[in-house]
Parts: sequence; structure tokens; C-alpha cells
Amino acid sequence: MMKLYGYWRSSASFRVRLALYLKELEFEYHPVHLVKDGGEQHTPEYRKLNPAGLVPTFVDDEVTLNQSLAIIEYLDERYKQHPLLPSATVDKARARALAYDLACELQPITNLRVLKYLTGELNCSDEQRNDWIHHWVHQSFTAFEQRLTETAGDYCYGDSVTLADICLLPQVYNAERFKVPLDNYPTLVAVHDRLQELNAVQQARPENQPDAQ
Repeated sequence: MMKLYGYWRSSASFRVRLALYLKELEFEYHPVHLVKDGGEQHTPEYRKLNPAGLVPTFVDDEVTLNQSLAIIEYLDERYKQHPLLPSATVDKARARALAYDLACELQPITNLRVLKYLTGELNCSDEQRNDWIHHWVHQSFTAFEQRLTETAGDYCYGDSVTLADICLLPQVYNAERFKVPLDNYPTLVAVHDRLQELNAVQQARPENQPDAQ
């Protein structure tokens, strides 16, 4: 059976869980606590699976993958049910572009190790950390909202759930966690709220994971 090593509040782990549940695939979940005892991702055992010491790590038979977007596209190509990208080349590229706006531009500069560096080595206050998060979320969501006015139907790209929606959900979760106002992003919020109606999304939400604290 497929295995997913992840952390309940990790954006990248959330993305892979969403893909697995949307495609109705069975998997074993193995929690990797990113904070306890200095972080279980740094143990020698886990580093054998993922030398970068990050989550998620995904194992399917003899295949081991670490990057969430690579994992999701692997799942989409190997398991054809409930495709996560459009079939047409241009549509596929546009949906990917939306996804990358969030997963490659926003998420890396607001993830746990960056925030820990800000408050640790750079001695930033919690208020300064929160200002950092709010700044980058607003910059990213402002552009994303504009894109959605051209691409959105029920979801980010038309009326089917795609990789773009999978990348949106964790970033809205993080924005809400850090109390970023979302009033200026009505299309983004409307898409997010429609996604909450899906059972797969509820299954994948951070607070519904066995390691949630």
C-alpha cells in the first residue's frame, strides 16, 4: 500500500493528502512531527527517505518521491481516475501556472523553516513575523484574485477541481491561521468555500489528521 510521510499542518503534506483523497486512493499515513524533539524530519531514519529533511515523502512500491507537486503529478499520471489537470495542452499549462503561483512563489517563503529562521537567527518578534506573512500573502493573493476573474468557474480553473485548487487550499488555511484579512479576494474565497463542500477536502484538512494537535 502507498505510504505518505507528512505533518498535519504542512502545506505540502496537505496538498498530497488532497490529491490522494480526491483520486480515492488508499494509503498509510506516517506522521513526522516537525517540532517535537527538534523535529523528527532530522532523524537519520527519516533522512534516508528524504535527505532534505522535509515533508512529505511518498512511497508507492519501489518508487519514493519527495516534492509534493512531483508526487501529485505522478499520482495523476499513474492513476487515471478523477484527473487533476485538464486534458488540453494550453488548459493544462494554465492550471499549472495558477498552482505554481501559490506552491512555488508564496508557500516557500511562509513555511515553517523560514518562519523559524526569522524568529530565531534573525531575532524577529512575533509581530514582525506576522507582518512578513501578511505582506507576502496579500501580494500573492492580490495577483491570484485577478487571475481567477479570468479562469474561475466553480473552482480555480473552470468547473473541475485541479492542481490549482489543491495548491490554493493550504494557503488559505495558513492565511486564516495567521488572521490575514481576505475581504479583498471575493473570487478566491468563493472558490475556497465551494471546495469545502467536498468530502475529500474535509478528509484532508489538517485538523482531521491523526497527528493534529
